[in-house]
Amino acid sequence: MQAQDIMNNVVFKVKETDTVRLVVEKFLEHHISGVPVINNNDEIVAYISDGDIMRHIGKHDDIFIDSFFFINVVHGDDDKFEERVKKILDLNVLKVAKKTVVKVEWNEDIENIAATLGKRQIKKLPVERDGKLIGIISRGDVIRHVFHTFI
Repeated sequence: MQAQDIMNNVVFKVKETDTVRLVVEKFLEHHISGVPVINNNDEIVAYISDGDIMRHIGKHDDIFIDSFFFINVVHGDDDKFEERVKKILDLNVLKVAKKTVVKVEWNEDIENIAATLGKRQIKKLPVERDGKLIGIISRGDVIRHVFHTFI
């Protein structure tokens, strides 16, 4: 069994010119938590998940080393949360997305796909053929296939 046999052909995606706001709208509209980012040639250039966005909207401490090599921590203001969220929503998707994308070829064996999803602790794998996005495989797709085939 190969990726092409279990992948979902309907892939929600965003373009590299889109904003984080559009990504969040897709997440909410389609009840999903991540999407591939593609260029005009349907090539995968990044992947953005709810976790990537969460890391940006969460409270951050700015850490710096002063002239005596002591670590100082400057705590962010809680009252700037709304302002930070608004700025993040208007960012280009590539400012938040991961540029190193774990993906599989259309003819990859399901056993390798399961291993990759488990080892990398990721939820979805974009599937490509000839360098272009053609599908997506989730952990659930693999589990459903195993359940229907062997149980």
